[in-house]
Amino acid sequence: MRALIVDDSIAMRKIMGKILEKAGFEIDLASDGRNALSVLGDIPKPELALVDWNMPVMSGLEFVQSVRSDASYDDMLIMMVTTETEATQMVSALEAGANEYTMKPFTKETILEKLRMLGFEV
Repeated sequence: MRALIVDDSIAMRKIMGKILEKAGFEIDLASDGRNALSVLGDIPKPELALVDWNMPVMSGLEFVQSVRSDASYDDMLIMMVTTETEATQMVSALEAGANEYTMKPFTKETILEKLRMLGFEV
């Protein structure tokens, strides 16, 4: 299993990376949406992307919209992991093509439970 973590915070990338590596994922990292699109072009297609909303250059929502406009990524699952707590933003992310939504701060157990909800055996 392969996962792409997209977050402008180095600390958040490390935290999420450790959780996913222990769950059996190979990890690729990106610092914003535009960087993530570039990384996607250089790696085998991941099964999962964990994406922050608020990032410079290209937001997580813009990244989701861009990825979902490319049919070759239809089967990549996307989980927004963000501080955005408004219900309207959650709806926007899901309508754009995110498969799950998790709010920061989170626990390891929360991430693992969301992964199970998405069908991963972790």
